[in-house]
Parts: sequence; structure tokens; C-alpha cells
Amino acid sequence: MRILISNDDGYLAPGIQALADALACVAEIVVVAPDSNRSGASNSLSLDRPLSVQKAANGFYFVNGTPTDCVHVALTGMLDYRPDLVVSGINNGQNMGDDTLYSGTVAAATEGYLFGIPAIAFSQVMHGWQHIDAAARLARDIVLRRFDELPTPYLLNVNIPNLPYEALRTVRATRLGKRHQAEPVIRALDPRGREIFWIGPPGATRDAGEGTDFHATALGEVSVTPLQVDLTHRDQLALLQRGFA
Repeated sequence: MRILISNDDGYLAPGIQALADALACVAEIVVVAPDSNRSGASNSLSLDRPLSVQKAANGFYFVNGTPTDCVHVALTGMLDYRPDLVVSGINNGQNMGDDTLYSGTVAAATEGYLFGIPAIAFSQVMHGWQHIDAAARLARDIVLRRFDELPTPYLLNVNIPNLPYEALRTVRATRLGKRHQAEPVIRALDPRGREIFWIGPPGATRDAGEGTDFHATALGEVSVTPLQVDLTHRDQLALLQRGFA
């Protein structure tokens, strides 16, 4: 099995190192990741400047661009083969509910999916990398699961509680929950007295009921959510068609 690995925390993040170490035991891997933290980059491509690719001492490649750039460049300009799987993460913090629209971790996996390659995004629920080796081991278990029952390609979003491996036995198929509106921006002044704004924290959970990713992880379960890219609101499509008739 050949696996392309990326992330949004950057090529030096403990999460991608742990993931690469875990998967190198079972697959031929190549790591192409951003040169720095690109959290919240979503599915953005850098179209206003050229991109450079460099190789780090640990064998990872790093790109001065977004997570989507990394996977796009790898698939269309670097690799002379088509990977069997694109894996992203392990992210430093959860990507659940509405987070998936902003997440660079999910975006890297999505780019692989758009190229017709199965893809999985992995995140730890809490920040801080606690039990990252356990999360990486669990990620390897999920990769080896292969999901032959799913149509190819598939796009999975996995959130792993920060727990020892022995406590991560329950894996739950979930849907995305929902958050309340995000908190307001934080106003501040820069050293020259100019007003600046920091993006505020995400909103609290609004739909964390049974069956959601929020609910599963709150119980200490691993959440696996199948995602799709089609944003068409099909119920409104029928209403719109009748309105134009």
C-alpha cells in the first residue's frame, strides 16, 4: 500500500511524525506537508505565487503553501505513481461539526478525494498531543480496516479522544454535529497603536445529540464520519425549480 500523508499543523508537528511512524510499518509512505502551521486554511489553493518544495532532514517534504497545495502538488507534480490512500493529520485538536468547513486537516484529505483517491483525516479531540502515540496506533488500525464495503473513493473524518490505546476500543460511525455561531473577534492594538482583530473561539456545540461526532467523543469513543463534497441543498432545489417554472 502506498500512502500520501499531509496535515495543516506543519511538517514539524508531533502529530504527523507519530502518524508517519505508525504507517511506515505497514505501507510505503511519502509526507508532503506545509512549512508552517496552516490551521483554518480550508480548501484554499495558492494561485498568486509559485510554490517551492524542499526536503527536510527526516525525509519529509515541505511546501510554502496550504494543505490543499501540498496534496495537489504531490499528486500532480511530484509523485510518479498514484497513491492508494491520502491520510491527513494527526491534528492538534478536534475537527467536528462545522469545523470541517474550515479545517486544513480535512481539506488535505478532501483534495485526495477530489482526485478519486480514498482519504482519511485524523484529529485528536483535545490540544496538547497527550497520548499521540495511542492516536497514531489507532489511526493505523483504521487505515488497515480498508473499508471495502464503502464505494471508492471515500472521505472519512476521524476524531480520537486523548486516551491510552487500551481505552480506544469503541469506534462509532457518526454524523456531523453543529455549533452555535462563533464567538466575536477579539479587538487589540498592535505595538504601533493600530487596531487589530484576532479571530475568536468557535461557538459552543448546538447539536451534540446521540449519533453525532460530539456525542461519541464526549463518551470517550472514536468518531468516524463519512463526508461528501456535494453542497447542493436538494430540498431547496425542488422549491427553486418550482419557483422558476
